[in-house]
Amino acid sequence: MGGFWGSRFLVTGLSRLAIEIMMTDPYGENLAELVTATKRTGIQNILETNLRSERAEVLQRPLGSPRKFVDFDGLMFVGSHLDRQPLPHTIPVHTRVVIGPQAAKPLCIETPLIVSGMAYKTALSASMKYAFARGASLAGTATNTGEGPFLPKERTLADRLIVQYPRTPLYRTYEMLTQADAIELQLGQGATAGAKQVPYPHLIKTELPPLRESKDLPKVVHFLREAGGGVPVGVKFSFTNNLEREMDLCLEAGVDFFALEGAQGASVGAPPILQDDFGLPTIMGLPRAVKHLRDRGVQGQVSLIVSGGFVSPGQCLKALALGADAIYLGTMVLFAASHTQSLKAVPWEPPTQLALYGGKVAKKFNPVQGGKNLGNYLISCNEEIKEGVRALGKHALHQVNALDLVSLDEQTAAITGIPLAYKRPAYSNGKTRATVLPGGK
Repeated sequence: MGGFWGSRFLVTGLSRLAIEIMMTDPYGENLAELVTATKRTGIQNILETNLRSERAEVLQRPLGSPRKFVDFDGLMFVGSHLDRQPLPHTIPVHTRVVIGPQAAKPLCIETPLIVSGMAYKTALSASMKYAFARGASLAGTATNTGEGPFLPKERTLADRLIVQYPRTPLYRTYEMLTQADAIELQLGQGATAGAKQVPYPHLIKTELPPLRESKDLPKVVHFLREAGGGVPVGVKFSFTNNLEREMDLCLEAGVDFFALEGAQGASVGAPPILQDDFGLPTIMGLPRAVKHLRDRGVQGQVSLIVSGGFVSPGQCLKALALGADAIYLGTMVLFAASHTQSLKAVPWEPPTQLALYGGKVAKKFNPVQGGKNLGNYLISCNEEIKEGVRALGKHALHQVNALDLVSLDEQTAAITGIPLAYKRPAYSNGKTRATVLPGGK
């Protein structure tokens, strides 16, 4: 008891002394100046300044930009009551999606949510990739190899596997491509824009064509289509301001789908300047991509997968209503697969050490449990999307469209072409209304 009261007396005295010093010291000598400095520049900027000061090298920040981009929160769905009654929960809602419907062997998935490309070895451990394959299979969807080495066991565990083909096709062979359910030519991503990959020419198989410049694209797409035996061939790159021109080059090459990523996209590590200051937010790029596909007369024939910053089923459904066919999920997939297993890393290591190749606690990760947790997450999200579709009084995901949305602010309305809630076109006869689609159509 004496020790307890003595400790309490000591702590009380030190606390009062510290507070008194902070209340009386001149500002230039006062530790309270940290409050002002931190508020002005931000804790993360101070932290990254110190990391740059410690090592004279480019920072590799994990899990994307902390910057708050304009997003889908400025949109809301228009609920139904009498005009179009919502459906009871007993009515089934169809969420099946077909990627590359014009391909000889389209990719069919039971949910619009797909596990994004995250690479083995250059990013994640084999166990984490196996969890992705298990979880995607449980949910009836696809997972993506990423641009790292090909894992035969991942192919075995995944019911549907998208094989990513890097611009410089490292870690790939022709035989690997023949096992794909879809092939994705990786030209760039949201977290790294279109930054060039480090070339290792001696590792490239002679039968695999690299993509050095735009004129190579038709040849590479043709090669991939033949190697895959007719599975959909798509391209992945980030939303940029010359989006339409780059889409045209891909359409002329005969691609079956686009996988376009906004600036909110993440990776295992990327320079902060590429994460924070390059590309376009997903909500800015998506309406432009949809409009361009419509203008070219290929909407519904060439599929559109979008990614970057999606954290909830509601955001995903809004993107689908704007015209996307499917959503790539990355960061949230990592969180879901890790679930309570992330506690194996904290408090001494960040949870990323559970997922990374060579991570300090990566060997403690259980891929079977991780796959189950990821499957639960994807199924839960898909069921929640179905609830949203029912609330709109519709029976299938493809029936949801831009007319089911309103904008809450002028910026969102200008970006998406979705009318403001307080300027919603009035019904002319109780049955019809004016229509405004993204892009002003």
